[in-house]
Amino acid sequence: MSLDANVKTEIANTIASDDVVLFMKGRRTMPQCGFSATVVQILNQYVDKYTTVNVLANPAIREGIKAYSEWPTIPQLYVKGEFIGGCDIVKDLDSQGQLATLLGANTDVSEPKVELTEAAQTALNAAAEEGEPKVLRLEISPDFRYNLGFDAPSAQDFEIQSLEYTIVVDRASARRAENVVIDFLNEANASGFKITNDAAPASVQELSVEALKAKMDAGEEMQLLDVRTEEERRIASIDGARLLDQAVMEEVSELDKDTVLVLHCHHGGRSQQAAQHFIGLGFKNVYNVTGGIDAWSAKVDSSVQRY
Repeated sequence: MSLDANVKTEIANTIASDDVVLFMKGRRTMPQCGFSATVVQILNQYVDKYTTVNVLANPAIREGIKAYSEWPTIPQLYVKGEFIGGCDIVKDLDSQGQLATLLGANTDVSEPKVELTEAAQTALNAAAEEGEPKVLRLEISPDFRYNLGFDAPSAQDFEIQSLEYTIVVDRASARRAENVVIDFLNEANASGFKITNDAAPASVQELSVEALKAKMDAGEEMQLLDVRTEEERRIASIDGARLLDQAVMEEVSELDKDTVLVLHCHHGGRSQQAAQHFIGLGFKNVYNVTGGIDAWSAKVDSSVQRY
């Protein structure tokens, strides 16, 4: 693919403008694809300030960066002018502890405390193949999703002994682990592994439309945010809610992390994803309105049009 000289100059100047530059879909405060969101979550752990370029806003840059880097996908990360790679490479470097070094961040990571319960050990023994080494890998993603699996340790891993098992944890996961307990629940209505972790951030809380109305009537302070489109807001809206556009996103992201955030959309799906993003930014009191504005119309204010 040929690269226009002006586009090439613009890309080169952008890369040279900051030590860390990420070409992505969306912005740091509002990623618009899962891969871009993953890289942002990883970088946020190490770097307070870095430059992001929204390739969706400029088709010439979107295609040009692929030719410039000779790399076919987005996102793409540059550090001090050097092309690092895409999402998978950033994740691998992070898990090996090399990304922090590249970024000039603190590389000191302590061995985490990880405990396996008897119930979890029994479940693992039942799942393991006969004669398989009792080595369990624990991975914790930047948004604190957990993955367990049988795997051999690597040179960069921490190895923690608990009951009959050696638990291996990569260095990136170790940064997100504090007093981890791996348990197994076997109940009538639910069964499976349960992991508790003192380092995990707060989770998104569900809020019924009736409870939202009560909070509003009581005059409780909150940021009520509408994650729908402008077109949808012209059809129906909740008094006091603000459209979560880019400007509002950036404003809210700078607020005190104890600020109460209440997000709604049409039925609750989009706002759940946006609420999770704010959790990733460190906000502690984040609510998703169950059923969205459709439930508000059906249960609280019938004058609000349903669509």
